[in-house]
Amino acid sequence: MSAHSDSEPALTMRDVAARLGVSPMTVSRALRGQRGIGEATRQRVLAEVAALGYRPNKRARELRSGGPSELIGLVVTNLANPFYSQLAVGLEQICVSYGARVMLGSTGEDPATERDVVADLVDRGVDGLVVVPAGHDHGHLGGLRDVPVVLAASPPMGIDVDCVLVDDFGGTRDACRRLVARGHRRIGFLGLPPSLWTGSERFRGYAVALEEAGIALDERYVSQHRGDSGLAEEAARAMLALPDPPTALLTANNRNTVGALRALRDRAPDEEPVSLAGFDDIELADMLHLPLTVVSYDPVELGRAAAKLLFERQASTVPQPPRRVTIATTLVDHPAPR
Repeated sequence: MSAHSDSEPALTMRDVAARLGVSPMTVSRALRGQRGIGEATRQRVLAEVAALGYRPNKRARELRSGGPSELIGLVVTNLANPFYSQLAVGLEQICVSYGARVMLGSTGEDPATERDVVADLVDRGVDGLVVVPAGHDHGHLGGLRDVPVVLAASPPMGIDVDCVLVDDFGGTRDACRRLVARGHRRIGFLGLPPSLWTGSERFRGYAVALEEAGIALDERYVSQHRGDSGLAEEAARAMLALPDPPTALLTANNRNTVGALRALRDRAPDEEPVSLAGFDDIELADMLHLPLTVVSYDPVELGRAAAKLLFERQASTVPQPPRRVTIATTLVDHPAPR
């Protein structure tokens, strides 16, 4: 086929990709000689580009991204949570090796805002998305043309995409088992909304550990709300004010752990000590005034794994079933300073 004349509409990278049955990112990598695609695919792209007379609009890409790089969108729920900054570090480490840059958007844990943020990133021309979803409805992520999506910290609901998870159930069960092994029978749980995967799975780990130990679940010792340290502190104080308060607290994320620590800080010296265990490690945990057991994992590895899935999906020229990667957890005991 001969090159387009000046009167014909200009070819786009998406046009070339559609003719070859590959992704626009695959075409982009072939043209720039980047890693991530096979040599046979590279040669097929270059041959088609030559036949069509396609010339990439380099100036448009540079204006779009600030340089000759691909763009990967990262959508998170709460920028105040250190978990997401570490996830972003891991994502960026892999993106840099592919010549890509990361564009960040935050939803404030609001599903409607998530839709707007995703739409804005797609309009800005991102080549892929890593999304920590704000709710359980992921349908709006299933129809993004030529933009692959990887979910982080939640499995897909109603769409077929790759995901990277933390062992939320196993980690929480292990932490609750540790408290039970130390003799605790009244264990308060400062959880997350049950509509979230992390919320439901971490509560399930807590409930299963109690059931295994023959301990009846007492609703007075359960609070499930969005990860906010102020709400967690309020819930912890309410539990500790009960006639038969919990002797241990188990928190579902680092923000809830901070709230629990604030509630415990004001207890009188003659009051019964309350043990604390929480999901997510927190900075300076080893310098606290009380012992703390944390469910630890590597959020940087979570970001790296999400990026690898994304680039592997882009490089694939044949349909593949959705993949799931689970990041393992470990228990870490931080004893109180002597």
